[in-house]
Amino acid sequence: MARVLQLTKYGSLAASTRQRFDSYLPYLQAEGMTVERAPLLDDDYLRNAYAGGRAHPQHLAASYAHRLGRLLDRRAYDLIWVHCEVFPYLPGLCERLVGLSGKPVVYDADDAIFHGYDLHPNPVVRRLLGDKLRPLLGRCDLALCGNAYLADYAARHGAPVQIVPTVVDTAILRPPPDAPQGGAPVIGWIGTPSTWAQYVRPMVPLLADVAQRHAARVHVIGAGPVTGGHPAVTHLDWSESDEARQIGAMDIGIMPLTDTPWARGKCGYKLIQYMACGLPVIASPVGVNADIVEHGVNGLLATTEAEWRAALATLLADPALRRRMGAAGRARVERDFSLQVWGPRVAVLLQGVARRGG
Repeated sequence: MARVLQLTKYGSLAASTRQRFDSYLPYLQAEGMTVERAPLLDDDYLRNAYAGGRAHPQHLAASYAHRLGRLLDRRAYDLIWVHCEVFPYLPGLCERLVGLSGKPVVYDADDAIFHGYDLHPNPVVRRLLGDKLRPLLGRCDLALCGNAYLADYAARHGAPVQIVPTVVDTAILRPPPDAPQGGAPVIGWIGTPSTWAQYVRPMVPLLADVAQRHAARVHVIGAGPVTGGHPAVTHLDWSESDEARQIGAMDIGIMPLTDTPWARGKCGYKLIQYMACGLPVIASPVGVNADIVEHGVNGLLATTEAEWRAALATLLADPALRRRMGAAGRARVERDFSLQVWGPRVAVLLQGVARRGG
């Protein structure tokens, strides 16, 4: 029985941990694997960060020391599954420590975290850490990458790659059984405080104006206290237990992005969530968004302010079009982005790496 150690960056409060690690547990167990997750930073750290707080240096030092201890424990596991990096903001030499155990390593990435180093505004950081992932990628036995942009980076640094999109459980995220009758249509977004501030807050005047013109509402889930309390926007707290209901109460799901290297590394998770719940989507054609959204079929792509206004107006004015696009999106998720499809595939991939190592 293969024993897997998951070295995640965060605990289950982080969507990336839930979707790229926790969700696969039943499938790994079905393949005869046992799993232990060892997050570097716990959920309390993430809650504090979302609230705008700063971590205590002693807490961070203890977290790094604990991770080092896990890497030195040669007997406890047969495979190491690393999320993003082993030691954030330490040099690449420290990433080499993942090899101390002599166990096979699977690398997993769903964000372009390398651009936090090679495109950092501080030239010292760029020089010292710009290539810090090369030792880890060169050492890993397999890299599971959420899109082609991430896979290309991993392959250029020596990793054997497999594109594995970030997926959803289509038995949980699904169209609501009873479609709402009448009432104001809802334009919705879900995410974190950082993505809200970067991509959505600049669009609030546009969204508010369109909503007013079409007697619609705007719902924002998970943006936290940084939203600023705009009167046209209803801010909802995120919870895992309520996520499906909150998304299901929307009529249109949006994912605006700016065309930056960091955004090109995103995996379109919001779009997949919306589409799983039967929503038409509007998205910026950046990175994988342009592959997930089939323009005119399951949603609309928009770049300029005029295109966003037109796309929102088109969907708000036509409930039948929203239903058709929502059904097409649901079918696409069931085919290409569901846990039910990818769970067995990922389990077989990991089992194969563990067996080669053994």
